[in-house]
This record gives sequence, structure tokens and C-alpha cells, in this order.
Amino acid sequence: MQNPSDTGAALRAQHAGGTGAIFGPKVRDYAASRPDYPAALFEALAGWLPARDARIADIGAGTGLLTAGLLARGWRVDAIEPNEEMRAACDAWLGGRAGYRSQAGRAEALPLAEGSLDLLTAAQAFHWFEIEAARAEALRVLKPDGAVALIWNDRVIEAPLHRALDELFAEFGGAKRAALLAHEERHEVPRFFGAARVEERAWPHEHRLDAAGLEALVFSRSYMPAREGAAGRAVSAALATLFAEFAAGAPTLGVPYRTVAMIGRPAA
Repeated sequence: MQNPSDTGAALRAQHAGGTGAIFGPKVRDYAASRPDYPAALFEALAGWLPARDARIADIGAGTGLLTAGLLARGWRVDAIEPNEEMRAACDAWLGGRAGYRSQAGRAEALPLAEGSLDLLTAAQAFHWFEIEAARAEALRVLKPDGAVALIWNDRVIEAPLHRALDELFAEFGGAKRAALLAHEERHEVPRFFGAARVEERAWPHEHRLDAAGLEALVFSRSYMPAREGAAGRAVSAALATLFAEFAAGAPTLGVPYRTVAMIGRPAA
């Protein structure tokens, strides 16, 4: 029987087929709407890396939003992604860039050699981790002075736009959203790092979207219904009204975020 306090297991149980099957139908929306990451984040990561020839694995790389920023710094990056469609989108975007490689894998089973990484990153992906197995794999593949960076683009919940979006998510997200919210407090982060010192940093960030982009952002959420069907059409209609209200005649609106990074080496 599943432990009711294991919110990660409860979250994963809501998605048949595991993490590799969750985002396949949402790749286009994800690529069209999810925010990138601020330059200050990469400056912070640089402080944990050797001056030259750093090697990184980006776990749950998705369509490559964080991977692209890492590559732009000249670092070698393995984009590790369990979903075939997501990985294909990442390859189509970044496949020609120096230092890039993608592989199928997940935090608990990394297709990487022991002691080969300077840094392991996970952006918007930690909530899918099986903590004990993921920590063991991280320690296996990291070099002796290597570290893990857990990264989030947090929605600024007090912003009126996000309050309106939350009402929409609450109406249509159902049990899958409830499971995600129960696990989003990040109470598993200390268990992942153990007694290790962890550096926490945060920066303001904004992503601008047009009406189609805002719609894609909402449908990219793992718990939202597909566009097809009555629920999807109701979401689209509500979003058209919402965009008109918040854009106030402008072609785009700003979606505020707070980028958070927790960086350290997990204790053995």
C-alpha cells in the first residue's frame, strides 16, 4: 500500500505510463510557451564549475529551455529526457550546437559514466524524482567536486494574472493538479541533499506571450485537459476573455516569474 505521506509517489501514480508518457501530447504547447531562464542563473552556475571544459547533464531536459542556456555558455551538455517526443523537439532545436548530446534516461537511471559530470541540473523536474534512487545516481555520475542544481521558474502567485490562471487551473485540473500541489512544497529537497550545504539563489524573471502563447502555456500543464473535447474548448474560451482583460489591447502580456536555484552536492 502506498504511504499517504509520499506525495511524490502519489503524483506519479496520477499519470499512467510514468513520466516518459506525460508530456508527449503537450510538446508543441510546451515549446511555444514555457519561459527560459535569466542570465543571472548561469552566472551563479558558473561559480560551481571548472573554468574550462565543464560537463553537465540536464535531467528532464524537455524541449531544451535550460539546455540552450547552458550550451550558450560553452559548456558540454547531455540532455536527458525520458519522453521521446520531447527529446525529438530538443534535438530539432539544439542538435547542431557544439557540445550537445541527448539521451533517453531519467534521474533514477542515468545513461552516464561514473564520475563523469561537473554538474547535474534539473529544471521544473525535481517533483518527478524518486528521491533515494535519484540521489544515489547523482552521486554515482558526479565527479568528486561535482554538484546538483535544482531549478524552478516559480509563478508569482500574488500577481493578478496568476491568480486568474489559478482559478482556471482549479476548475479544470482535477485530481492530477491536487497531487502536484501536494508535492510542490519542496519538502523533499532537504531529503535529497541531506546534511550538505545548499546555496539558494533567486531572481525576478518575465516571459512575454501573445494570446496563442498564453493558451499554449495553460495547456502545457501536465494536469490540464487536452484541447480537444468539451473541457478543452471551455478552457480556450475562458483564456480568450482572460487575455483580453490583462493585455488591454496590447499584442502581448508579461507573465511574471521568480527563478529559484538550489545548488549543492548531496550528502552520501
